Amino acid sequence: MSQVQLIELPSRISLPELDSLQGALQSVLEAAAPLERLILDFGKTHFIDSSGVVYLRQFFRAARQMGIDLIGWSLAPHIQSLLRQSELTSFLEVDADTAGVAPAAPVEPALHPAVTSRWKRALDVAGAVVGLGVTGLLFVPIALAIKLESPGPILFSQTRCGHRGRTFKIWKFRSMVANAPELKHLVENQISGAFFKNENDPRITKVGRFLRKTSLDEFPQFWNVLKGDMSLVGTRPPTLDEVENYQAHQGQRLEVKPGLTGEWQVNGRSQVKSFEQVVEMDLNYQQKWNLGYDLKLIFKTVAVLFSKRSGAC
Repeated sequence: MSQVQLIELPSRISLPELDSLQGALQSVLEAAAPLERLILDFGKTHFIDSSGVVYLRQFFRAARQMGIDLIGWSLAPHIQSLLRQSELTSFLEVDADTAGVAPAAPVEPALHPAVTSRWKRALDVAGAVVGLGVTGLLFVPIALAIKLESPGPILFSQTRCGHRGRTFKIWKFRSMVANAPELKHLVENQISGAFFKNENDPRITKVGRFLRKTSLDEFPQFWNVLKGDMSLVGTRPPTLDEVENYQAHQGQRLEVKPGLTGEWQVNGRSQVKSFEQVVEMDLNYQQKWNLGYDLKLIFKTVAVLFSKRSGAC
């Protein structure tokens, strides 16, 4: 006989509520009776922050791995949109008859001012236009250097998580061998936590090492900035597998858009050996943010690139 259970989710799925929610949902997965279908009632839910998105991604994946079908029930339009943009609907079947309902409480955007600032967006657009112009001038010599040393595409793309878990394709000049993702498991991670970095990664080509040393490999990301997926200044955009290993509080670093540069790049870079340090820097940026601080970090980034501390991001 098919086992079906319905769970009513809280009005807010954010960091303060996650302890109790995790306990309730974990007990469902650990129940003695085998569960085939779980109905998640979003009828009261009107707000999900970055930590909530990170946790739902982890829970949805765990449920699917156990063979449990997930049904989303009574999703308000903005909640459905958030789950779709975060690719969570790939785990969750949304009931069409109950989608698009009005939220039970007023919608609370609660967006960080760095996300809503028109001045920051204007700075991003202006910087992206200039950056893309420089990228266009450098494209041919960089492309030739990449192709002459290593067969494969000139550009590398990868799905990353942005603001509140929204996924997007990031673009870089390829700095590694073409089959680098398949070789990642052979490389030691020198940073503890949900973060991957190796100063002497053998997958990096000679041209790629120069591109990373000068950060030229990042220049195609000015396109991501122009589109609005990224900002000139923000957090380092994590990969999906990194987000799978986040602790709840670490999801708060996604409350602002990812950036080409940020606190970690100018104040930590190669010296940081713990992901928790990166999180502290990202949260510090959110607390201190203003347009002047963005400009300060941009100028410091230029200085770092010409110093001996410069290294791959």
